[in-house]
Amino acid sequence: MPHVELAVLGAGSGNTVPGKAWKGRDVALFDDGEWFGGTCLNAGCIPTKMFVRVADIVLEAQHTGLGLDGSVPHPDWRAVQDRILGRINEVSLSGEAWRDKTTRLVRETSALTGDRTIVTASGEEFTADRVVLAAGSRPRPLTCDHDPRDILTSDSVMRIDELPSSMLIIGAGAVAIEFAHVFAGFGTDVTIASRSSRVLGAYDDLVSERFTELAGDRYRLITNASPVSVERHGDVLRTRFDNGETVESAVVLNASGRIPNTDRIGADRFDTDESNRVVTDDRMRVLHDGTPVEGVYALGDITSHFGLKHVANHQARVVEAQLAGRDERDRLQPVPGALFAGPEVAHFGLEARNAPADAVVVTQEYGSTAYGWALEDTTSFVRLIVGRDGALLGAHILGPQASILLQPLVQAASYGQTVHGLARGQYWPHPALTEVVENALLQAEEALAAEGTA
Repeated sequence: MPHVELAVLGAGSGNTVPGKAWKGRDVALFDDGEWFGGTCLNAGCIPTKMFVRVADIVLEAQHTGLGLDGSVPHPDWRAVQDRILGRINEVSLSGEAWRDKTTRLVRETSALTGDRTIVTASGEEFTADRVVLAAGSRPRPLTCDHDPRDILTSDSVMRIDELPSSMLIIGAGAVAIEFAHVFAGFGTDVTIASRSSRVLGAYDDLVSERFTELAGDRYRLITNASPVSVERHGDVLRTRFDNGETVESAVVLNASGRIPNTDRIGADRFDTDESNRVVTDDRMRVLHDGTPVEGVYALGDITSHFGLKHVANHQARVVEAQLAGRDERDRLQPVPGALFAGPEVAHFGLEARNAPADAVVVTQEYGSTAYGWALEDTTSFVRLIVGRDGALLGAHILGPQASILLQPLVQAASYGQTVHGLARGQYWPHPALTEVVENALLQAEEALAAEGTA
């Protein structure tokens, strides 16, 4: 029975834990992914944003309000795909080769049979002094009648050989919206099916409302509907919904969410929440009956409801510090998120509907700034939720460069700065798009002053 100092289950952010401090020590890394390196590298953040960049250029070229005359570019699916997959596949293969030289790399499904005992699918058993659970998540399976071979997921859709003429996307969250943007940009006829009346229903209401309007101009939207069945008829997939509608498409993409791989690695022996995520303390130690389990840590999607790579990376740094005897904690707040579609959405903190009754909510339109005029933008905005003391409780941005514009607000909230003086205490380059953030902060100060808040 092999025994190691450290066992890591998962090769995404977990792969960063056994760093230089573990060189020459006995480490085992377990991962059964088709491609080494985790979801972000192979089926998530990185390749999707490389595809998104192409779709962004097409969408910008389709904008007719700027007095431009010329043709819209037509992306070549195979050429773009080869460029993107060629790069990430090389990173995956080289990372796997390097890890195979520096650790015991086990490339098969493996699961816990004890707190620090791991058994592989082939029956080999490992014990470890310390264990890190970083097995990530997987697409949530469809519950309607279907043949799984007919359904694409975010794990497979970027590797299809040919661009489909039409696509039905089941789901209306971030993954669904990003892929709708990508495939529409490449020329696919896209239909989105949402269980609710809007897309991005978990986001701030104004974000959801405006994005739904914009999405309705680009895609066919089916709302308040859930799939009943997906049936193949030759080259066509026919999807029936519980509202009586039927959609025929060349492919169906299941983008209805992701679930943690807790069950796949036997981590449900520990405390889990209502979503079957492993419960940890702020040292990322796994809990059992509310008590930390000696030598067992968890990080990433298997424990975090955010499902964000930057969160997993931070948690990995916390685990790495704990293993080295340094008392770092998982205490960073707030947690920002970004959706890269047409347009971008970025956010953190409370939505307006969940704000305290005495909070101030302000909305600043991109079109109120000079750069907004340059964009001929009539739909984008910055929304701030501000406490009576001036604290930034939430920020929501819909529009170009939203993921970048959010950062000064994240920084202010992270370091406890209030909105008081934040706009006038620094220069804002004119006429950069950052002025919309400046003006939102000024509006928030004015609103607080009008309500008699110091």
